[in-house]
Amino acid sequence: MIFQRALRRELLSAAGAVFTTLFTITITVMLIKILGQAAGGKVASSDVVALIGFTSMMYMPVLLILTGFIAVLLVVTRSYQDSEMVVWFASGLSLTEWIAPVLRFGAPLIVLTALLSFVVTPWASQQSSEFRERYDKRSDIAKVSPGKFQESASSNRIFFVEEVTGDLSKVQNIFINTIHDGRSSIVVAKEGVIEIDKFGDKFLVMSKGRRYDGLPTAPDFQMMQFEKYGVLVSSQNGALVGDNSAKSMPLKKLLENMDSVKKAELLWRISLPVMCTLLMLAAIPLGFVNPRVGRSANLIVALLSVIIYLNIVNISQATVAQGRSEFGMTWWPVHLAVLVSIVSLFAWRLKVNSHWHPLVVWSRCKAGLRGKENLA
Repeated sequence: MIFQRALRRELLSAAGAVFTTLFTITITVMLIKILGQAAGGKVASSDVVALIGFTSMMYMPVLLILTGFIAVLLVVTRSYQDSEMVVWFASGLSLTEWIAPVLRFGAPLIVLTALLSFVVTPWASQQSSEFRERYDKRSDIAKVSPGKFQESASSNRIFFVEEVTGDLSKVQNIFINTIHDGRSSIVVAKEGVIEIDKFGDKFLVMSKGRRYDGLPTAPDFQMMQFEKYGVLVSSQNGALVGDNSAKSMPLKKLLENMDSVKKAELLWRISLPVMCTLLMLAAIPLGFVNPRVGRSANLIVALLSVIIYLNIVNISQATVAQGRSEFGMTWWPVHLAVLVSIVSLFAWRLKVNSHWHPLVVWSRCKAGLRGKENLA
């Protein structure tokens, strides 16, 4: 009982440190990426925090899986290095005694991973897509930052305004360069107002300005002045469509009229909590180190095993999505193979005086063969 309480505290401490490190690295990378998109005009600067939150939810299941695995691995490795396992085995206890406390520690991680995989991650993916789509459907003028040249969504128009009012309905000192059929048209005006017609289309109505069509050296160059001039900046926006991919579908919708892509997504969602469970169990035998040698090689092998496991699951998902394999015959063999490997590792790491340890069984077999030879 004392051992289990001490182990639980150590596992929680290690998990907290590992999760904080992984989450900080992930947030930093996402922040740099999304800030770059905001600087490039692909997302709204006001949506950066929300997009980081949604993206972090999408990565959270993998972070929890790695947190549970690395935490158990570190604790077991430290026990071997500090010779605590020697005392453990000398007391007549087996390595399998670690399974129950590790599973009790990992149960909340497994449940949370399943909840994130089946419910939260699809919702976060859908919300992230809607935020991006909402920004794409904003009028070009609404995206313009004062004092900065901004390209329109259709890439055929460049806007520049010196000042924008708080409600984004009025702009001052406007410059618009439009390219249509290879012909340039430049409009400059002192001020403009956003107006919406009865069909919902948005127009920038400029006043007291000039328009230049073509090049000054061309014979068809035209220059004109106007009191009012309207430019279409946004057509009627329909309802937000969002992300209709299988990745963003709630579980109920995913199970309706399932095709190969939906089956592949279901395979991934099922695999996440299963991986979380199996990897924490695998960390117990993989945590073995020789105190005289160090633990670098052991950690490298363990992390490579995780990478291989994740890649095999991704390959299985891809084969189902491409229709090259059936869902019912694909989702479980990988996890079964990992489970068999875990059982084999436990058998290999059991204390040597166990009657069923592979080395002991092999020694008995050799002794039996020698006895028969002597009798012969």
